[in-house]
Amino acid sequence: MSSVVEKIAATQDLALRKTTPLSGGDVNEVLLLETAFERYVMKLNDSTKFPDMFKAEAKGLRFLEQSDSFQIPKVISEGVCDTTSYLILEFIPSATPTVRFWNNFADCLSKLHQTSQSTFGLDHDNYIGSLRQYNCPEISASDFYINQRLIPQFRLARDNGFRFEQEGALYKTTLALIPNEPPALIHGDLWNGNYISTLGGRPALIDPAVSFAPREMDVAMMQLFGGFPTEVFLKYNTLFPLKEGWEERIQLWQLYYLLVHLNLFGGGYLTQVRTILNRYT
Repeated sequence: MSSVVEKIAATQDLALRKTTPLSGGDVNEVLLLETAFERYVMKLNDSTKFPDMFKAEAKGLRFLEQSDSFQIPKVISEGVCDTTSYLILEFIPSATPTVRFWNNFADCLSKLHQTSQSTFGLDHDNYIGSLRQYNCPEISASDFYINQRLIPQFRLARDNGFRFEQEGALYKTTLALIPNEPPALIHGDLWNGNYISTLGGRPALIDPAVSFAPREMDVAMMQLFGGFPTEVFLKYNTLFPLKEGWEERIQLWQLYYLLVHLNLFGGGYLTQVRTILNRYT
């Protein structure tokens, strides 16, 4: 057990018996903490590289919890120890999905997306992966997507040596295609590695990048990187029907997530980005 983990545990009055590494992606070290009576998840990273990442994640988890939709791990504590940021969460055990799991998932997602506010954005910036995600308030869905999602990623892509001549034309298409629905509370990084089927069969979500945003962003991300069963989308559409033409907009929303991956992991995502740009320009 590392000294920093012991030090953090001591500040939280956790009498640790065992720590076990968990899968944590590319940014964070993730551990399962075990005491005599409880289990927790601890996430660790370098506070100088990713300032306030866990503070933002904790806020995002609380937003999701307040929506009364999915089960969300409770935030136990977050802070900084020396130069190590930490987040301690409730541990949610997983189980094989029940027969009704995906119907339940769609029901939870529709409830989440019906949580709204007057403007797009959030009261703070947060992260998507290790990249800053901007959440300044915007009045329309298209302005939010262009100004707070696409422009920052295209700017970073240019800094990383990538050039896209169609950027201006893409924004014109985006203004024309995106319906101006009310803002929806979205998970923001809803690929199939960020849900849990709990022991009781209730869907749970982890690792959010929340904002009040166009709800089709979650629907689009759910169709990348492994995807979700078709029945989720069919059931969701009976509960909270998507606007006409939503299937034609899926790749437009996916562009944001693919630009994020291009900026995080390099040129392996360049072909997909260019294909989408060619489609919408």
